[in-house]
Amino acid sequence: MKDKYWLMGPIYDALSYLFAGNSLLKCKCSMLTPDNLKPGDKVLFAGVGHGKEAILAAEQGAEVTVVDLSEAMLTKFKEGVAKSKQDLNITIIHSDIMAFENVNHYDMVVANFFLNSFDEPFMNAVFKHLIKQGKPGANIVVGDFAYPEGNIFARVTKRVYWYSAIIIFWLTTGAAVHPVYNHVAQMKKMGLKFIDKKHSTLLGMNTYTSYLGRKVR
Repeated sequence: MKDKYWLMGPIYDALSYLFAGNSLLKCKCSMLTPDNLKPGDKVLFAGVGHGKEAILAAEQGAEVTVVDLSEAMLTKFKEGVAKSKQDLNITIIHSDIMAFENVNHYDMVVANFFLNSFDEPFMNAVFKHLIKQGKPGANIVVGDFAYPEGNIFARVTKRVYWYSAIIIFWLTTGAAVHPVYNHVAQMKKMGLKFIDKKHSTLLGMNTYTSYLGRKVR
């Protein structure tokens, strides 16, 4: 199977920085706090990409597993791991996330800017599959573009910002074009307890959000 990210993979971080500065990385890391992540916790990162946040979690003492179907993305991730000065506990799996299964195993499951690659029916299936991998009580983290809220100017701006990004990914990777997902509603629909959300800003506007839910059973 051709790597859909063969073009985007090598330049993903650079393009993200041009598009968002540090705000996207801040969003990806915002839930990796001592309250949510303890040394020795088992953490699964789905669609890890370049995975700086996965490296940060491992540097904080977590046992990290990363899964990505893109060899180009995993190559960049491995380069990042090699730059760390610590002996990190990271397992790297080159696979479709739907073919990966380790049910009720992880203390935290992270899907940063991953679910938004899919149309809504398949996104629901992937999200349900990811939740299954978490232990009862596991933290479930989703990072994404901020759901359009606020005044009409803010809502329109956020939608334009989102669609300009997803169209680029549709052209280069075949990602699905769809509205911004409401992950608070989605977490509740999936039976998670919604815990928190943290915004990252760009030019004074909430552009990215990290959502934290908890698996209750």
